[in-house]
Amino acid sequence: MLDNLIAYDTSLFLFLNNLGSKPWDGMWLLITNKFAFIPLYAFLLYLLYRKYGWKALLIMVVLIALMITFTDQVTNLVKRMVHRPRPCGNTDIVDQMRFLAVRCGKFGYFSGHSSNTMAVAVFTGLMLRNHYKNLIFILLFWSAVVGYSRIYVGVHYPLDVLSGFAFGALSGYLFYRITNYLVRRFA
Repeated sequence: MLDNLIAYDTSLFLFLNNLGSKPWDGMWLLITNKFAFIPLYAFLLYLLYRKYGWKALLIMVVLIALMITFTDQVTNLVKRMVHRPRPCGNTDIVDQMRFLAVRCGKFGYFSGHSSNTMAVAVFTGLMLRNHYKNLIFILLFWSAVVGYSRIYVGVHYPLDVLSGFAFGALSGYLFYRITNYLVRRFA
């Protein structure tokens, strides 16, 4: 059963990865760059400040940093435990795929980009839902686009991305609950 799942995941990866074309490559490389969304993060921090004030924002910034550290470190731990090679490191399919990324890491299960962006999307979407009710949907879409970019550039399988989304959503919700409690208590 696991072999069937991996075979299906590989087939889906090859299909999605090969949908790409040269005119779009630059855009997807920009989307997959973790620094490309600094303006979005700054805007989200501004919205949090505007709705909660400085004291609450300080609490949130500390917890957001802890959340990103948590998701990133757990992702790296799981990658080292599972040892699933990235598609760009899989010699059986490397000649059938498009590889655009700057480098190919060793292990890929699960995607840190997907878990981090989903954690941020869920966290900020929930923190701001009473003020901007559709923001969470925009952030979830943004996270999905970043996740797809990892498939497009050839560094993650779809299952890597979906697992990253699931873990990121749980992490974002957990840190939202912690932050909500601390903001109510101390801000």
